[in-house]
Amino acid sequence: MTGHHRLTTERRVKRIIDVTVALLVLVLTAPVLAVAVLLVLAQFGSPVFFRQERTGRHERRIRVLKLRTMSDERDAQGQLLPDGVRCRGIGRTLRRLSIDELPQLVNVLRGDLSLVGPRPLLLRYDPWYTERERLRFAVQPGITGLAQVNGRNGLGWSDRLELDVRYVLGWSLWLDLRIIAQTVGKVLRASGVAVDPSSQMLDLDEERRLTYVR
Repeated sequence: MTGHHRLTTERRVKRIIDVTVALLVLVLTAPVLAVAVLLVLAQFGSPVFFRQERTGRHERRIRVLKLRTMSDERDAQGQLLPDGVRCRGIGRTLRRLSIDELPQLVNVLRGDLSLVGPRPLLLRYDPWYTERERLRFAVQPGITGLAQVNGRNGLGWSDRLELDVRYVLGWSLWLDLRIIAQTVGKVLRASGVAVDPSSQMLDLDEERRLTYVR
């Protein structure tokens, strides 16, 4: 089997693993998800799910699905309050336990996401990647990835994006399985989860705008 054919076969196996695991986890966690939906509805009201456009493979737009973890509270000027203020109660618990991420398994079934890959980021970040960092768009984005099991929100943007590139360049089924195993361990320990990431670091566009201005 040539290298190209082997890679194509492995990509097909990756998709089979994605669909199989996504279906299995959705079935097993359905009771947890149902309770979470009711708790979100009780605290935040409708809508229960949060949909946001992100940049996917080949820089196409995708709509990522998550459980809602923040209110729509605003200040006197009508501006949304900081994430750390709007995310409280059940929202913080869902984030800490990564339960808010479970609906993204539907994105996996749709083919928008893979279980493993570079995390899909906000559309407004698109102009701020280096040419090397744009290699992250050569593959399907994922629910978890190399950056998430190597520091997650504790890493700076350049380090996180470099790990995405290393994932793309060194991809293998074995690497995916290793990342999945590490992710399960981190989720069970609630390790590396930032309830309010904006309190720990600037957004990518803000950080790089400041860097380039200097």
